[in-house]
Amino acid sequence: MILLGSSFMIYNLAAYAADPLADLRLSNDPAKEQQILTLTRDLQLDVPPPLRYFLWLRGVLGVFIGQFDLGKSRAAGEPVLDLVVAAIPTSFRLVIGATILAILMGVLMGVVSALRQYSRFDYVMTFVAFLMYSLPVFWVAVLLKQYLAIGFNDFLAPKYSELDGSMTAPTVTIPWLVGISIILAFAVAGIVSGTRKKVLITFAVTSVSSASLLTALNAFGWFGTPGLGPVVIVGLGATLALGLVYISVGLSNRSALYASGAMVLLAGLAYPLIQTVFDSPGRLFSFSLMLLMSGALAVAVSYLFAKEDRRAVARTSILTTIALWLLLAVDKLMQSWWPYMQHEAINYRPVPTTGQASPLLGTENFWFTWLDILLHMFLPTIALTLISFAGYIRFTRGAMLEVLNQDYIRTARAKGLNERTVIMRHAFRNTLIPISTIIVVDIAGVIGGAIITERVFGWVGMGTLFNQAISSYDLNLLMGVFLITGFMALTANLVADLMYSALDPRIRIAGS
Repeated sequence: MILLGSSFMIYNLAAYAADPLADLRLSNDPAKEQQILTLTRDLQLDVPPPLRYFLWLRGVLGVFIGQFDLGKSRAAGEPVLDLVVAAIPTSFRLVIGATILAILMGVLMGVVSALRQYSRFDYVMTFVAFLMYSLPVFWVAVLLKQYLAIGFNDFLAPKYSELDGSMTAPTVTIPWLVGISIILAFAVAGIVSGTRKKVLITFAVTSVSSASLLTALNAFGWFGTPGLGPVVIVGLGATLALGLVYISVGLSNRSALYASGAMVLLAGLAYPLIQTVFDSPGRLFSFSLMLLMSGALAVAVSYLFAKEDRRAVARTSILTTIALWLLLAVDKLMQSWWPYMQHEAINYRPVPTTGQASPLLGTENFWFTWLDILLHMFLPTIALTLISFAGYIRFTRGAMLEVLNQDYIRTARAKGLNERTVIMRHAFRNTLIPISTIIVVDIAGVIGGAIITERVFGWVGMGTLFNQAISSYDLNLLMGVFLITGFMALTANLVADLMYSALDPRIRIAGS
């Protein structure tokens, strides 16, 4: 009923606000009367808008008998359903990455900011959140195009040597090396916080380590031919495994540590086999099969090491396995980087400033296609993430602080529970109840697209269709976009209600 009533209001407001015949009435064309009659008949303008709405609704309700019809677009002359179906994947691809990143980063930073209230980190995050929240997306997009597309492409282009005619890999210059090291040192020192001595030591160690790493990468030409390799994957996998174990069950759980560590070692040993699978013609089937086998192996290893609470250990082991597969996929994309750069469709300018894909690249190379998709998403994803994650920081921080001041948190600490258990199982779980509302609504809004971002970066998604519908007085197209986005919004509210009952048992008891 909500969707029916809102669609009736939107249809009539749009119909009364726009006059598709206005330009024809002012025209000096001798055949304008005939054109007016034709357009009136095609758009059924002789029918009052309230009654015309039900003619449109008849086509929508045809979904129950297999004759779903949203009418034809006035501007494009194509069925609205075809335009919407083509635009939804584009909007989903454009917005989903930014939405997930904004949720993960915003919630994480908000929780840490609340736990370190009035610390240096809290003040910095508060400043960053207000700054990002106030920036217009089109201005951010212009800066990203200048520095992360044009400037970054100039950096990535190999340098031609006039002495021997060879091409050298890009290198980070001394000013950039110093600047990046200092910025990273400030960030890490702010996160670690503590006494002044601890902060200074952290700053010094981080800056020296960052500068040394960048110098080594310069020496090995890593920026021209990047890659991770089995040793780095095992090291990064072990770090991620420790973090996942700490968050999930705590580092005191030896079974989880052994199970996750075993999966990291197995990934390192299976590295040559996995590379063969990535290069095989039937990679999708082989990859899916190995992914299922990895999940089953993670569960088996968990049950081998764990004598109790096996479900939590298996969950941690599976999450570690997923993280390892992501690292392996990133490594393969890195290995494809240099051949991708040399392709004539790319010509050493890999970061695009506009468009959804490189039309001259072709689809014969699987990894080239994925690199092209990810690089076209690079700038829009950063722009949307910077703007939207600021709200999550502030909302999560406020919700977490409110929960931390509740009586049951003090009771949990008084019972002698360790701080990780208090935060993750008591405070964070209850913080997710209000946060789940905006998370679900934002995920549902993925289908609605982003009007300004799509326009700036030259994407044709749902936001572009909505803009075209308004500017061309295309009522059928406008209602088609509204129907899909309105349905997603109502579905999001239903999912949010279901999440409330999953997060808070008291809601299930009250509703039963």
